[in-house]
Amino acid sequence: MTTSKLLAAALLMLLTACSGVSVEHYRDASPRFIPSEFFDGRLTAHGVVMDRGGKVTRSFNADILAYWKDGVGTLEEDFVFDDGETQRRVWTLTPDGAGGYIGRAGDVVGDGSLSFAGNAVFLDYVLRIPYRDGSIDLRVDDRMYLVAPNVLINESRLTKFGFGVGRIVLTIVRHPNTETAKALLPEA
Repeated sequence: MTTSKLLAAALLMLLTACSGVSVEHYRDASPRFIPSEFFDGRLTAHGVVMDRGGKVTRSFNADILAYWKDGVGTLEEDFVFDDGETQRRVWTLTPDGAGGYIGRAGDVVGDGSLSFAGNAVFLDYVLRIPYRDGSIDLRVDDRMYLVAPNVLINESRLTKFGFGVGRIVLTIVRHPNTETAKALLPEA
């Protein structure tokens, strides 16, 4: 094979690898994910953080309180990591006028974009995280799939300058019928 043919084949493989799966691919999958139904009430999340080689570097659990007012969703996330560190992130989900949502949070740079179809929801955003004596911005590509009415599986790919630097895998469980969830919800 000539050098030009090898180069053409390598370029074709690279372009094919870059074309990702769209959320629309899951349009007919079920159970159906509806943000205002799943992200409502008390939820818990359980997951691991992996480095770029796939080694688990941390694990975490989170309590999430989710509620909606006038079509805008709020997710209050309280994380506890295996080393005792705690983090809080509060997401606001605002309709974008095109069937998705704009996601905003204190440590998110700019606007995140949430789209959903069938049983899938994709959330793309830039997260600012502490690093050494400062911080760095990482692009986060969340791919979430509703696998049962109250169970969502999430895989997040973390990239910097287009290169993979880590992954997060977690499960989010909705607890719709608990008295605790009802007592914690803000009054409308």
